[in-house]
Amino acid sequence: PAGSIVGSSQERIVQIKARMARPEDFRSIIVARRGNTAVTLGQVARIEDGQQEEESIALINGRRALSIDIVKAQGENTIAVVDGVRRAVQEMAPLLPPDVKLEMVRDASTGIRNSVADVKKTLVEGALLTVAIVFLFLASWRSTVITGLTLPIALVGTFLFVYALGFTLNVLTLMALSLSVGLLIDDAIVVRENIVRHVAMGAGHREAALIGTREIGLAVLATTFSIVAVFLPVGFMGGIIGRFFHQFGLTVAAAVLISMFVSFTLDPMLSSIWHDPQAEGKRGRVLGWFHERVERLSQRYERLLAWSLAHRKSVLAIAAAAFFGSFPLMALVGSEFVPEADLSELQVQFKTPVGSSLELTQAKAEQAEAALREFPEVKHTYATVNTGAVQGKNRVNIFVQLKPRGERSRSQDKLTQPMRERLGRIAGIELTQIGAYKTVTSGKPVQVSILGQDRAVLADLARQVQEVMRGIPGAVDLESSDEANKPQLALELKRELASDLGIGVAQLAGTLRPLLAGEAVGNWRAPDDQFYDVQVRLSRANRARAADLERVPLASSRSDANGAPRMVTLREVAQVRESAGAQQINRKEQLREVLVSANAFGRPAGDVSADLKRGLERIKLPAGYRFSMGGSTKDMQESLHFASQALVLAVVFIYLILASQFGSFLQPAAIMMSLPLSLIGVVLALLVARSTLNIFSIIGFIMLMGLVTKNAILLIDFVIQSRRAGLERRAAILKAGSVRLRPILMTTLAMIFGMLPLALGLGEGAEQRAPMGQAVIGGVITSSLLTLVVVPVIYSYLDDLALWLAKAFGKLSRSAAGNA
Repeated sequence: PAGSIVGSSQERIVQIKARMARPEDFRSIIVARRGNTAVTLGQVARIEDGQQEEESIALINGRRALSIDIVKAQGENTIAVVDGVRRAVQEMAPLLPPDVKLEMVRDASTGIRNSVADVKKTLVEGALLTVAIVFLFLASWRSTVITGLTLPIALVGTFLFVYALGFTLNVLTLMALSLSVGLLIDDAIVVRENIVRHVAMGAGHREAALIGTREIGLAVLATTFSIVAVFLPVGFMGGIIGRFFHQFGLTVAAAVLISMFVSFTLDPMLSSIWHDPQAEGKRGRVLGWFHERVERLSQRYERLLAWSLAHRKSVLAIAAAAFFGSFPLMALVGSEFVPEADLSELQVQFKTPVGSSLELTQAKAEQAEAALREFPEVKHTYATVNTGAVQGKNRVNIFVQLKPRGERSRSQDKLTQPMRERLGRIAGIELTQIGAYKTVTSGKPVQVSILGQDRAVLADLARQVQEVMRGIPGAVDLESSDEANKPQLALELKRELASDLGIGVAQLAGTLRPLLAGEAVGNWRAPDDQFYDVQVRLSRANRARAADLERVPLASSRSDANGAPRMVTLREVAQVRESAGAQQINRKEQLREVLVSANAFGRPAGDVSADLKRGLERIKLPAGYRFSMGGSTKDMQESLHFASQALVLAVVFIYLILASQFGSFLQPAAIMMSLPLSLIGVVLALLVARSTLNIFSIIGFIMLMGLVTKNAILLIDFVIQSRRAGLERRAAILKAGSVRLRPILMTTLAMIFGMLPLALGLGEGAEQRAPMGQAVIGGVITSSLLTLVVVPVIYSYLDDLALWLAKAFGKLSRSAAGNA
């Protein structure tokens, strides 16, 4: 619009109509005049309605495609985002041309959904096994119902807590509930078993409920608070492990507190009003054989306990041997940050020689995709070049979707080596990554940063580090950030001659940039109201060789005889020569960095890193240069630091709780002797299951601090009550062993079978979570076996110490009174 014409009766807008209606109209634009002759754009340029030059490529099963990678915003839910994208795809499908197909090639929510479904299944299986154990011991369906009601009430009640804190039902919160299944019913088991014992002794139902609950109440409080004391520090750890297990720790703590409340209220109430003939000893014959075996076991345990009290030093020697013997075995357990889960997805990355064209890299990507699809386990492949986190026209990233786990004969991990060997036969590529997509990672698991100033020295050190890595078993997919220099053409300006001809550096750059890189000089609105960039650039044929560059004409600031700018070719004012330059320069801690990294195959990443550390010690570093370990090694060290803090806090809290509950500083020490006895079980379980020390097994070990004290608390609490009733110490200990063996066996087996589905790791992605269940089960088994014998012995020693201290202080006080 250029204004308006206003008449006496009408106003009209003046609008300049100069817009190009079609791309062909650009040919008629007059760009110059030579005398009386007009020079049009069509005479000096080729006008093309086409696409921008390709800088990236996407391939699906070897065919070209247009791909869109959608990344969720921070704090958003992956499943909700994926469901939204799926709805959008369905809505768009009818609007697309018939020859265009829109489909999702990768869905990050699949692994999450499968893992959540597996944890739900594990939760149900664990609950059923736990209830079966209760029925096996109590031999009464009514007692089983009374005890088992704790499970659904505690689980549903925990959902309210999860909602109130803004958590979601994810893998970690559901895993917390799955692990808690064996714990949630423990308090109810102990309470109900004690009530049933009093009924069998002749008490009425109401009286038995009151006496039984009151008698066991202190022990139940102590065990529950001990578990809470463990999981609260876990919920507030720092670092990656803290973010990972925040919801896990708080969810378990809430579930256990709710279960304690139910065991103190609902269970005694139902026990007082629901008559159960089987609780009075009127059991059926089906489970008679099992209960006879439990009675025989109780008698044998009582004899073993009597022998242990008579041979206290031998018992302590066996316990010490078990504890200290676990340390040499610990060296056989490998370490890693997070176990690799089989989620039916693989990531393959490789690179072609530096300076490779997009066309060459595409050809290699097609070869690699075809090679990967030779494996029957592969469902489809999705390859990209120069996109996302993998930048560079010589770099390829391939997503490999495998068939579901149940349809494959080989696991995801076992497929990586055959694929690595097959891709290694493709000439002209260097494989840098093949493995699972890692959700919690800092890159490749094995990393070492070489820090210094001089690039040549760093390159030499990087070469030495790579030689060390090649000699380490299990180190694969080696990669260095110090890559070959990228080929360049250097223009060296002949300054004096260029000045005489009226050419400057800024003028040279201003001319070359739009010709070589291209420059958007405006935009054109098409008839469909879409805007397109109008870009000026030399054709690819005129910028393919160095000679083409030398022929580029430059407009001089000097004029010719006609007054027009004098034209000078680039070869007259500059020399073009071949050169090379660094592709990238990394900096870390205010120094230049070369990062050398590798994957681990066939061995835990922690073992490979340990070998690498020893190898690095043999490399002589110049002054001002140093190594810095990174990757999962650094993550593991950080996690161990925060986990150790949580462990120390848990032990301190447990001691304070026990000291306050029992009103003694010495008796909690006897109970806490069950803590180190669990270490041998953890180590043996991980060795048998061929698992590693990772963040899941570490959390499992911390969990044990709260779990293994339960049996000791039940024993010592009964001993204290019996001695208050007038029994001698040895008789009180033997009676405690006889009476408390049954609830100890019940709670121990309930925990073991409740966690068994998790420990077996049979579901989708369960390999990641299984070490936690394995560590807990191993620790519970050994600590329970040793606790039943060792804790009473230690209690007797501490009781002797208390008596000696009482006599010593008594003598001192009488002596002081006599002197006064």
